[in-house]
Amino acid sequence: MAKTAPVVLTQNISDTQRATSFNHSTDSSSINSQEHSISATDDEIPTIDYSMIFSGDVDQRLKALQYLAYVCEEYGFFYLINHGLPDSVLDKALKGVSEFFNLTEEEKLEYEKKDSADRIRWGLGFSPGDHEAVKREYLKVLPHPKFQGPDKPAGFSKSLEDYYQRDREVMINLAKAVSKTLGFEENYLEKELGLEIGADVSAMNVYPPWFKSNTPIGLPAHHDPGYLVSLVQNVNGGLQLHYKQKWINVHMPSNSIFVNIGDHLEVLTNGKYKSPMHRVILNNKVTRVSVATVHGPSHNTFVKPVPEFVDESHPPKYRGMTYKDSLEANGYHEIDGKSCLQQLRI
Repeated sequence: MAKTAPVVLTQNISDTQRATSFNHSTDSSSINSQEHSISATDDEIPTIDYSMIFSGDVDQRLKALQYLAYVCEEYGFFYLINHGLPDSVLDKALKGVSEFFNLTEEEKLEYEKKDSADRIRWGLGFSPGDHEAVKREYLKVLPHPKFQGPDKPAGFSKSLEDYYQRDREVMINLAKAVSKTLGFEENYLEKELGLEIGADVSAMNVYPPWFKSNTPIGLPAHHDPGYLVSLVQNVNGGLQLHYKQKWINVHMPSNSIFVNIGDHLEVLTNGKYKSPMHRVILNNKVTRVSVATVHGPSHNTFVKPVPEFVDESHPPKYRGMTYKDSLEANGYHEIDGKSCLQQLRI
């Protein structure tokens, strides 16, 4: 099996660095400070410095790759800083998402989900057993191989595409780094998963303030498909990760991207790199807007544990399936459905 010796580097995030990122809200209170938040700890979450992974200094680059290998194997999630995406690009995208959700219901109904394979899908998420209580409003677009976004409001599609193209470039480069951490040449994942025509999905969500007394779960515990998932949001908090039998609050450093391993990278590595469970907690003060992008293999890619991670001591943990078939089996609920791992686990 391909192995990389981990080098543990401490990268502490100070409280001042936990500033609200891309905040368009009039109230920047942390979502996790609300009275009715689900219990979770504030344990440290690893931070990966993107610029160090591609540093011209060989020693810095090696240490950064070793740390990335450790984080992917031990955690499966991290903050990505110094990624090169301009603040203005991130800001415009989140502002555009907010403006879309502020359209009239009649305007948004033009994009209502009619078929699971629609390239643009708008819909509502309700509280279980209460179809009067909206917990989430979402918009999903299929930005790759060919970008197509809503034509309302004016300029939104362009700002979203600008963000997506930059984000995709970062994730493709990150895939090259991940390939190296697994002991392969840098283009391994790109070739193995057909990323040139990868089937990506961007899911934009708005979570309104929640004032009811029942559990403020905006999105239940779930895993994400794909190989890597990137997330940006307009306020600090709201996301919780399950790690070592407990929930951890996510406090994103300013202008960072949150990244987690997807189900299909877990399958490919036969469980070496793990797709983390996570959920969204609602707030009673501010509206949370997020953009989560699932970066996936091509639809026809048959994803299974590769030989380098299978031997007598490590038998296959998952059966193989094309990416398209695994999405169809999950009803194309890319962000909010059951884990693909439930379908594939042997």
